[in-house]
Amino acid sequence: PSRRVNPGFQGQLKLYEAMGCAVDSSSALYKRYRLEMLTERYPELQDLPREVFAVDPTSVCQTPNTEVLYRCRKCRRALFRSSSILSHTEGSGPTAFAHKRITDSAQLCGDGREKCTSYFTEPVQWMEPALLGVMEGQLLCPKCTSKLGSFSWRGEQCSCGRWVTPAFQIHKSRVDEARMLPVGNFQAAKT
Repeated sequence: PSRRVNPGFQGQLKLYEAMGCAVDSSSALYKRYRLEMLTERYPELQDLPREVFAVDPTSVCQTPNTEVLYRCRKCRRALFRSSSILSHTEGSGPTAFAHKRITDSAQLCGDGREKCTSYFTEPVQWMEPALLGVMEGQLLCPKCTSKLGSFSWRGEQCSCGRWVTPAFQIHKSRVDEARMLPVGNFQAAKT
């Protein structure tokens, strides 16, 4: 009666079931789980496994038709693909920030929920120098060094109110989407 199943193991079983009873390393659920486990095992963050980093979009020639490429709004350097975005469930909106405000929290309970103003991604290869040995900091464009967002291995709060751990946050206002459209035998970029 006093024996219980380890909660960590139960979480792994739920993840396995959510992935269709197969380990899918390209799944956003699996990527988020891997990052959470990495945060617990590598508190000093001096030596990160290579497989944690998504491939830098500038090092690969072709982008599949279904993927969206995200570029720096200032210099147009490719930063990450849509497959690198780790989604999260929407938080409670402005009420989640009530503890930071002086105003009455009853005023914040309105129905006007704010949507997410940032993308939370898996780490990309160009981020590696900024991430090693540091718990949090800014994410700068590797070409023009304009500020794109921030990262924190401890986590950050999204504008929707959800706490995301670890957080590699890139502001939507700092990047543009580039979709590839097939045109005959050629591909044209639509921005």
